[in-house]
Amino acid sequence: RAGTFAGSILHHPHLATTCQVHFTIMALFKAVVLAAVVAVSMGATLFEENFDSDPFASDRWVVSKWKGSDMGSWAWTAGEWYADAEKNKGIQTTQDMKHHAAATKIPTPFSNVGKPLVLQFTAKNEKKEYSFCGGGYIKLLPTGTDLSNFGGDDKYHIMFGPDLCGYDVSRIHLIFRDNADKNLLKKDDIKLDYDDKNEFTHLYTLVLNPDKTFQVFFDNKEKASGSLFDGWDFAPKTIDDPSDTKPADWVDEAEIDDPTDTKPEGWDDIPETIADPDSSKPEEWDEDLDGEWEAAMIPNPDYKGEWKAKRIPNPAYKGEWKPKQIDNPDFVETIAEYPDIGAVGFELWTVNNGTIFDNILITDSLEEAQKAAEGVFAATVEGEKAAKEAWQKAKDEAAKKDAPPAAAAAQDSDDEEVVEEAEAADELKKDEL
Repeated sequence: RAGTFAGSILHHPHLATTCQVHFTIMALFKAVVLAAVVAVSMGATLFEENFDSDPFASDRWVVSKWKGSDMGSWAWTAGEWYADAEKNKGIQTTQDMKHHAAATKIPTPFSNVGKPLVLQFTAKNEKKEYSFCGGGYIKLLPTGTDLSNFGGDDKYHIMFGPDLCGYDVSRIHLIFRDNADKNLLKKDDIKLDYDDKNEFTHLYTLVLNPDKTFQVFFDNKEKASGSLFDGWDFAPKTIDDPSDTKPADWVDEAEIDDPTDTKPEGWDDIPETIADPDSSKPEEWDEDLDGEWEAAMIPNPDYKGEWKAKRIPNPAYKGEWKPKQIDNPDFVETIAEYPDIGAVGFELWTVNNGTIFDNILITDSLEEAQKAAEGVFAATVEGEKAAKEAWQKAKDEAAKKDAPPAAAAAQDSDDEEVVEEAEAADELKKDEL
């Protein structure tokens, strides 16, 4: 049949032209479908900021004047040590005990209604030593936010990121604004482990799904997941019926005393303490002067305590009483749906400065976020520890050159003591945690 079809095309040129057009259309159709499949699998990049150029020189990022002189300044830098001087550039807080706020508009505002939202960024607490206190959370903001005065009083959709202070506070914040404009904090903390709290770059990823479930990743490892209705005080679908009351004859005692069990005879005659049989009156004891001698008392090994009847299942038990459930008039299914996400920013109270933020990505695909992290985060992590060690070594050597010989020798001794004390303190904290 194929030969017959080919022969027909040769004898009918117009048929050949028609087939060519048909095959071309089919090829184009397949190409469009393939492109669509690739686009869906890769997801859409809704916002990306890697701070490859100075974000403040062109006012791409706006530094807030919210609290006037109480506002700290920002720097565009890779810090004092880094794996790559250019790729690791981000925006860094520079002053202790200051508010730091900076934000930028999202070129094309977007909505997360009906689709996943993935928010990802890195934070490096470069100046963290044995204790560090400072927030590191990012905020998604509505269009129209006054970025020049952006601050803690402004409405936001989502707040997400690390919150560290000493050894007592170490968590990942995740706050959603509900339909009544209330900011809902997660009911239980997303804890950071001891080894998570260091001076190196870490990756924070939030996944918010249309079915009202979420995931939080730290360095690509899941830290928390579940339902928004369970983790936050969003209005539940049903509530207790306030008119429903427990029946008077409801039995909610699961166990009762065994009526057939009786106290053994002589149980109460056994004393709790007895005279120590190994105790003896001292030879120098004088009853006229010291009074009548009494042996020391010790716990009685035969004492069994207060007698209690055995417990048995209560045949009349009806279970724990719960009121009937009724529809909650305040319930809405459209929680954590934000049709107008138009800006992104950091608004922080900084006790200790030095945090560098970088690699901000907002997308609708976790796969895309993970691929982006592979390109930057993995290389950064691999190179940072060596860079820190080299920087510290060069710094120590420079300090020795500038110091008098006697002072340099004393410094070596002091450095050893400081290191030993720090290591001991570190081990103690690990034991405590």
